[in-house]
Amino acid sequence: MMITPAREAGLLKRAVLWLILLAPLFFASYGFATWYTARRSDVGSYVFGWESHMPFWAWTIVPYWSIDLLYGLSLLLPRNKRELDRHALRLLTAQFIAVSCFLLWPLTFTFPRPPLDGVFGWLFAVLAGFDKPFNQAPSLHIALLVILWVMYRRHFAGAGRWLVHGWFALIGVSVLTTYQHHFIDVPTGALAGWLCVWLWPDDRANPLAVARLARDDKRLALAARYGLGAALLAIAGFGFAGVALWLLWPALALLLVALNYAVFGAQGFQKRGDGSLSPAARWLFAPYRAGAWINSRLWTKSHPQPDQVMDNLWLGRLPSRRELQASPFAAIVDLCAELPLAPQGRAYCGIPVLDLIAPSAEQCRQAALSIEELRPHGPLLVCCALGYSRSATAIAAWLLHSGRATAIDEAMALIRAARPGVVLHPQHRQALEAMIQLMPGETSARLRSADAR
Repeated sequence: MMITPAREAGLLKRAVLWLILLAPLFFASYGFATWYTARRSDVGSYVFGWESHMPFWAWTIVPYWSIDLLYGLSLLLPRNKRELDRHALRLLTAQFIAVSCFLLWPLTFTFPRPPLDGVFGWLFAVLAGFDKPFNQAPSLHIALLVILWVMYRRHFAGAGRWLVHGWFALIGVSVLTTYQHHFIDVPTGALAGWLCVWLWPDDRANPLAVARLARDDKRLALAARYGLGAALLAIAGFGFAGVALWLLWPALALLLVALNYAVFGAQGFQKRGDGSLSPAARWLFAPYRAGAWINSRLWTKSHPQPDQVMDNLWLGRLPSRRELQASPFAAIVDLCAELPLAPQGRAYCGIPVLDLIAPSAEQCRQAALSIEELRPHGPLLVCCALGYSRSATAIAAWLLHSGRATAIDEAMALIRAARPGVVLHPQHRQALEAMIQLMPGETSARLRSADAR
């Protein structure tokens, strides 16, 4: 079944204009990369030994070719200009990334294709007239598959969506069974596709448009550490090759984490209002997320349970699905940016803050207001990855904002009494002091006076 919400006026003309731009650019840039690489003497290949057992299925040329039709039709699916423009920019960015890689490190396909006749033979002959065996890693076919799949799955439901899943899976297999690509091209193409989806998200600005160099020394220091980790993993991946090439995935994840700390901020993790991460963020940051989750469980292994601070307000780590199902909480305020949380129908507010970084004054104020707003729902959990810093600062902000604490030291003492393991550095105090400045004049003056004493 196809989902058909109301369409914004003027979309057909806009879609045609995008197609007029994208189609010639696709053939021109792709053809140039093939032409240029065919004249080079330094073109290598990268093939795993097991790939020699890969079957050749001539009939899979049909799903392989079908991506061209799906490409054109995809521009007719968006229901508004923003969705159309984001989709077209993803397609354009994939073209730029793939062609750049084809020119920087050219590879060629090495398996001979068996002779064919009939319809399948004709389809392969037409393909060979344009698509020479040089444009390999990352596979543009796979990058486009990811982008198109994101669009089609959004606009189909029920049996139609399952058909989309099945056909796109067949297209993914076809790049190997038509002897168009070696395996290395597939995961690199998928990463390129998800990177394009991440760069042009549906629900927020392009990360590059909101990029600002961090002024916080700690953010820059953490960015440098993650950047170094990314470089070491990339060196190991390229140096040892073979299975070690999978290290390029966590290398890319750590590079993006480094960029989040350096320029993009918590928005780079693309955590949504319902606690989930965008599909692109889930895939791109998957190795980092796995490490962050394991780290959170190890650090809290001896004290996994949340602690009650006061007034049915609890402080703890980000709960797992099973822990949340067994909990009494009716509402959640979540300060974790890097890990998802499914609230399972509970009242929820997410205020993403980078790990090991104190919330801003505005985030402290927002957290205090959110806690106050959600408390009437019932037992309320305020959490982050460990439940020791970001979430503790949020509760301290609420204690001050609500008048339950008259000074920052008093707020911190109340929290430490409830959860002795909390870690609140001078940066957290500074954030709370800055929040006090944002409060109404009389309240702010009272808290500043009390804190000075």
